[in-house]
Amino acid sequence: MTRQQQLNRVAWMVLVPVLLVALLFGTFGGRGPRTNADRVNAIASEFKCPTCRSESVETSNAQTSRIIRADIARRVEAGESDDEIRAYLISRYGEEYLLTPQATGASSVVWILPVMVIVAAIAGLAVAFRRWRATPSGPELTDADRRLVDAARRVERTHTNGD
Repeated sequence: MTRQQQLNRVAWMVLVPVLLVALLFGTFGGRGPRTNADRVNAIASEFKCPTCRSESVETSNAQTSRIIRADIARRVEAGESDDEIRAYLISRYGEEYLLTPQATGASSVVWILPVMVIVAAIAGLAVAFRRWRATPSGPELTDADRRLVDAARRVERTHTNGD
């Protein structure tokens, strides 16, 4: 194995664990203990305001959003879980008011498709770079080309040695 292949292998051996740790932290990290206000804001940020355009319940000052935030706060205080509150809001307002589609059923395509496209693009680039590296740089030499070069070298040697 060449030195370059060893370096490539080491780079991949470092990159894969770093990527896995980053994905795990992004998925599960930051979910420490939260206050009730944090929970209310987090849940409210997941839903569109029913009367506003392109605003979440969390940021909207519309009367409807204030009522929904108060309802979420009341449910949090009553001890309902975040999932129970989300399920209630979805049953009351519908999934079209979710700012982030659920990753179940047909809507899971929204989450899976971009990842598949990125993986396919990276794989395509890897194949293209590997082929590019494998192709010889420059034109192929024929026997006639080699004979011409040898003849030119002999002529050059006779001129350098004859001086």
